[in-house]
Amino acid sequence: MTDDLALLEAQQDVHELIARQAPLDNTLDAIAGWAGILLPGASAAFMRFDQARCTLSLLPSQRFSKRYCERLQQVGIGPNAPSFGAAGYWRRPMVTVNIVSDARWHDLRRDALDEGLQACWSCPVLNASGELLGTFDAYFRESAAPAESSLQWLRQGAALVALAIMRDQESRSHRALAEWYRSLFDNHPEGVYEFDLEGRFQRGNTALERISGYAEEALVGRHFNDFIDPEYRELTQDAFDAARSGETRHYETAGIHANGHVYHLEITNFPVTIDEDVVGVYGICRDITQRKHQESDLRLLQRGIEASPVGVIMADATQEDMPLVYANDAFCRITGHEFSQVIGRNCRFLQGSETAPASIDTIRDALRRCSAVEVTLLNYRQDGSTFWNNLSISPVVDETGKCTHFIGTLEDITQQLEQEAQLAYQASHDVLTGLANRSALDGRLESEFRSSREQRHTLVVMYLDLDGFRVINDGLGHHVGNLLLAAVADRLRLLLGASDTLARIASDEFVMLFPGFENRNEVTDKAQSILDAFDMPIEIAGRELYISTSIGVAYTDAGTVCSQELLQNAGLALEEAKRQGRNTWQWYKEGVRQRINARCLLRHDMQVALREQQFELYYQPIVEAFSGRIRSVEALVRWQHPEHGLISPAEFIPLAEQTGQIITLGRWVLRHACQSMADRLAQGERVFPVSVNISPLQFRRDGFLDEVTRILDETQLPPELLELEVTESILMRGAEQAIALIGKLRERGITIAIDDFGTGFSSLSYLRDLPIHRVKLDRAFIQDILTCSGNAAIVQGIITMAHHMNLQVVAEGIETFDQQRDLGRRQCDLLQGFLFAKPMPLDRLQALPDRLPEATGQATGREYRSGVYGLANWQAI
Repeated sequence: MTDDLALLEAQQDVHELIARQAPLDNTLDAIAGWAGILLPGASAAFMRFDQARCTLSLLPSQRFSKRYCERLQQVGIGPNAPSFGAAGYWRRPMVTVNIVSDARWHDLRRDALDEGLQACWSCPVLNASGELLGTFDAYFRESAAPAESSLQWLRQGAALVALAIMRDQESRSHRALAEWYRSLFDNHPEGVYEFDLEGRFQRGNTALERISGYAEEALVGRHFNDFIDPEYRELTQDAFDAARSGETRHYETAGIHANGHVYHLEITNFPVTIDEDVVGVYGICRDITQRKHQESDLRLLQRGIEASPVGVIMADATQEDMPLVYANDAFCRITGHEFSQVIGRNCRFLQGSETAPASIDTIRDALRRCSAVEVTLLNYRQDGSTFWNNLSISPVVDETGKCTHFIGTLEDITQQLEQEAQLAYQASHDVLTGLANRSALDGRLESEFRSSREQRHTLVVMYLDLDGFRVINDGLGHHVGNLLLAAVADRLRLLLGASDTLARIASDEFVMLFPGFENRNEVTDKAQSILDAFDMPIEIAGRELYISTSIGVAYTDAGTVCSQELLQNAGLALEEAKRQGRNTWQWYKEGVRQRINARCLLRHDMQVALREQQFELYYQPIVEAFSGRIRSVEALVRWQHPEHGLISPAEFIPLAEQTGQIITLGRWVLRHACQSMADRLAQGERVFPVSVNISPLQFRRDGFLDEVTRILDETQLPPELLELEVTESILMRGAEQAIALIGKLRERGITIAIDDFGTGFSSLSYLRDLPIHRVKLDRAFIQDILTCSGNAAIVQGIITMAHHMNLQVVAEGIETFDQQRDLGRRQCDLLQGFLFAKPMPLDRLQALPDRLPEATGQATGREYRSGVYGLANWQAI
């Protein structure tokens, strides 16, 4: 009973808050409390939908930590998003019974678990039109599946949230509408007023007070005809009666000013209708007395002048001083002068000390010749402020051809010019630092390059890239990063001469141009001074930050054909500076561009090779150390280029690693190795376990485990016939994840070997935990094992350690019988190398005997290096 009473009270509280339009946050919090009673153990939350970004954001709540609230901001909706994102996408309730196992929570799982959340039920919040407003979510700290009644409560909670939001939106809309109306009424430049159905004033705006001369208090409650000239009262009453009957009337009448004089009014009356009943009458009026007085004299200006958005004036050309006889409202607004302050004066009152004399002379000359003129000049407003305007003046002639008036149009273009100036500045400057941007740099570089050619002086380009800026920007925030970039720009400015140029062309990349250096020593001194400028810390937001820069230097010489080539050369030198360890500078060296171009062509050719099947698989046996019996084979890739012939893996494997093409290439090798062995197995031929090298990039890619499983399923190769070789570098980023993945591969029957053991990470603690089958000794230890006691000791230590850990040891690069015999004495399990067999096509491998002779021919180091090696072994070539 107590729970029912609490539920009833909570529900009543929610309805009361919605009914009295309480603040939305209070109402949503009350709904969350109500949901907590209905769904014991649940923490309710509301995520607001951003239609423009198609994302959901969690509203801050005491039920969740600040960190979790911040993490759940701008989360995209979608079919595979977490429960709330999927609910928003599908527009139906979505349930996550266990966040740990639900793949949709992959990106947010750790955040949810850190929050102590295990389950989430989500329901979309929709308005009456079915548009998504957000989601209503119930979190649980234990795995939980909802009953149908629980889902019904969740839907009801979402409906309450939708009701609260729509009522809040309606309230905001009504308030906004009322404020718009009030602002329009109060600030309308014309007289605006309200009548009741008897014709009595209810209210009026400031403009009405100015026009009539009466304060609002003197008007309210009195009939309008009290302020109308007796001759116009019947006309005015008829117009009012028509508006009261539901019509809109636009007419002219005459009023009696507070000081007693009659003035002319232009009035519009229209009815105020509520539920088809007229409840009052609105009126809008303006004083047209001046217009009435001047209509006969200014008939030429009646065409369109009243509606003109620009200032319009008319001057009397028949009088010596050419006084103004007309000025429209726009002119008064632009200049700040009242109409009474304008009429009868020469328009020179707009001029001031900064008005260009040449423009004034142009106007005067046109007036003397009675010809049209158009100028742009600076004028002064009534308050002394300046404004730029386009002024066009044209003569107005009478029937005899005599110029009687000049009509002028004046348009305030101050804001336009400011915007144009700002756009011009932004087009050539970096907004953050105020330095020249890439566009401006290109122009300055081209100009300086031409000058250097014409005047035969040297132009030096220095390309700077900040070292470690991304760490600061990501770690301390973009605001700190921006402040740091501005501070760096300030320091670099101090190093500029009068003719030098500094530009920011990318996030943390700067370019400096130095024309006229006399010798290389001046260049090196300048480069060193730039490095020295970064020795002192930069104080940002109360903390000291240290940062350095790498610099690439290039200069004009006979081989430089264009300005952009000079900039590109500096960029290539910058890359070399970074490879040298950063915080240094490097000259551009000849030949670098050719190497870059060659690598670009090779990358393109590799993509074509992948598409056109130019790669081949060769296999090299792995034999028992003493017997020479083949125990397995390693799949090795070769590229037979149609134009360049055999390309060494030492060239294309590192490039494939850098460009990401190693993923496609590695997948091709794995599939073809498995398919080849599976085909032999299906034909009843002799089959050896096949070892395939896996790139660290491929190993760490999401879905690698599924990819290997799918290939085995599709090729029907038994998992025990596949061995994956990985290097120790897989442990460099996410050792725990790598260990877990290797464990899952072993669970499927796939064996794992650590390749190039002893040359990489070499953490014995991780080796202890790795569920691997064998380790492979890098050939760097083997080639000098007979002459280098250090290498021999390392090899013996690894073999002994591996055997104690029940691991097999494979030695690579065996080229001599002495090496085989030495490793045999050291109890190495398996051997691989040219001593037994070179890599060969599969058909030749099938022709080999089960037991290889102790040597099939001595191999030289040159032959070894020219052979094809595995995907992960290019470093050893």
